Formats: sequence, C-alpha cells, structure tokens
Amino acid sequence: MARRRRIGPKDVTQHVVQRGNNRKVCFKREQDFIVYASWLKQYSEKFNVALHAWVFMTNHVHLLCTPRSDNLGVSQMMQSLGRKYVRYFNDTYKQTGTLWEGRFKSSLVCTSTYLLNVYRYIELNPVRAKMVNEPWQYKWSSYHNNALGVLSELCKPHDIYLQLGTTCTTRLSAYRSLFNETLPQSLINEIRVSLNKEIVLGDDEFKGKIETMIGSKLKSGKMGRPVKQKVTLTPF
Repeated sequence: MARRRRIGPKDVTQHVVQRGNNRKVCFKREQDFIVYASWLKQYSEKFNVALHAWVFMTNHVHLLCTPRSDNLGVSQMMQSLGRKYVRYFNDTYKQTGTLWEGRFKSSLVCTSTYLLNVYRYIELNPVRAKMVNEPWQYKWSSYHNNALGVLSELCKPHDIYLQLGTTCTTRLSAYRSLFNETLPQSLINEIRVSLNKEIVLGDDEFKGKIETMIGSKLKSGKMGRPVKQKVTLTPF
C-alpha cells in the first residue's frame, strides 16, 4: 500500500512525534540528549522550521513546530535529523539496524483553539509518565524556556504565545498559570488520536482552510468538541 502524502502547509503549526522502534530507548545518557538537541537546532534552521515546544523522553520525542518556507520543511528536518542521530547512536553503542519506529507521525494544529493545549500536552509528558511531579523538574523540555524564561536557542515563540502578555515577565506568569489546571482526559485522547491517525486537530472551519490550501479533501476522522484553551493575562 502506498504511503499517504504528507500535508504540511507553510505557516501551519504541526505536532510531531517520533518513537523508538518497539518503544525502545533512544537516549541512554545525557550526552545523547545534548547531541540530539544540537542537530535539531541545526536542521530546524537549515530547513526554516520554527520550534515552539518540545520534550525529549527516553524512547520518543514530541515537537510543536511551524514550517516557514514550504510544506517539505518539517519532513526534511525530521529525515535529516533521524538519519544523523541513528548513525551516532549505532556507532556509540555498537549497534546496527533501525532506531526509529518507521516515519514520524504528525498532525496539523488549529492555533486558535488548540495551540496552548498542545504546548501543555507536550511539556506535561514527563508528569504523565510519572518521571517527575512537576514539569520544571524534567530537564529535557521547553517548559524551562516557555514558563521560566531560561534562554534556549531551540525555541521560537509562536504568535499565540506572545499574546499572553506585553512583557516577558507577564508572558511567563500567564504561561505558568496554564499549568494550574489538569488537562482533561478527553483532550489528551483527542490529541493522541489526531497524531496516531495523522488527521487535523481542529474544527471544521480550520479543516476547510487546510483543504483550500492543499487543493484536496483531508482524511476523515471523527473528533470531539475542542476544549477551549485557557489564556490568563496578568494586569501588569
């Protein structure tokens, strides 16, 4: 069966996940994370992809990113990064064969209703996995940049994120407040379904816009009503 064509219009944000083959470990020590992050930065810049949120788990990675040039940017970034890291991993640990579980999965994200929720979904991965109690306790996550203001050359803030406040301080405070409420399980399930089935995470209006962009109908998929993303703006 032929592979379904990737859909990745310019300036449309994507949620990307790449898993280790059979869920096996992809990062065995801290140096592995450092190497992966370095090449992610290199290839995101080369293929003009803006990274907004990310988490590197031991056996998979999540990225929230937007291609800024053309619809091949994310695919080119992930393919180049994947091949480079596999060579490094196999050489380092004297292994052969594949590391990743096939090609990466992705879904297009409706920014007006889902973006900040996907930010939270990604950065709460270590908490859901019971690796830590709070997102700031996990080192390999963009939470430190988006919530705590730690400088990162990987992260490029999305316009929706910038609208959280008029200053860096107010944005950070507003972003942290988003984590005061638990993500509903229904929303977690919806995000997971959109990734696994590689369908659009958004309402009918958003899907219609994507269909107009690509000139064809999208793969159908039953999705629930979106959970409104909470935005709290501080008054100072």
